[in-house]
Amino acid sequence: MTMKEPFERAVTRHGATVLRVCRAVLGPGADADDAWSETFVAALRSWPELPEDTNVEAWLVRVARRKAIDVTRLRARHAIPAELPERPSSVGNPGGDEYGVWQAVAALPERQRLAIAYHYLGGLPHAQTAELIGGTPEAVRRAAADGIKSLRRTYGAGESPKGASR
Repeated sequence: MTMKEPFERAVTRHGATVLRVCRAVLGPGADADDAWSETFVAALRSWPELPEDTNVEAWLVRVARRKAIDVTRLRARHAIPAELPERPSSVGNPGGDEYGVWQAVAALPERQRLAIAYHYLGGLPHAQTAELIGGTPEAVRRAAADGIKSLRRTYGAGESPKGASR
């Protein structure tokens, strides 16, 4: 029997992935940060009962998906307050959006955005992504490919975003 890793290590190991998924689904800002926090609060509650052989990263991405849906529903029911300026994180989470990547991903059609978020940013196979967003693995693969193609057009094939140095 293998010993499950401590929860803190899971947060350290998978926190950035979960935040990228939340930002891709909800856009940068407070909503994504809230979904990230809610993901790990829910995960902490379930951690003791989590089976030893669970793919923790995939499980956390699924939890993040549910929390992003909750935030989206809450957003639809409540007025949205004015956005506060983003500040660099002091806890090592992925930084700001100096190249406009999150806005470019947010501008994609929903299926493309979700396919990219769950497959490329969340690391889920196309089959699991299809279970989350509906459709077949082939349709999800196509949506992800179309989204990546659109992002490449936005940033130019082979170029760094907005002239950034490599």
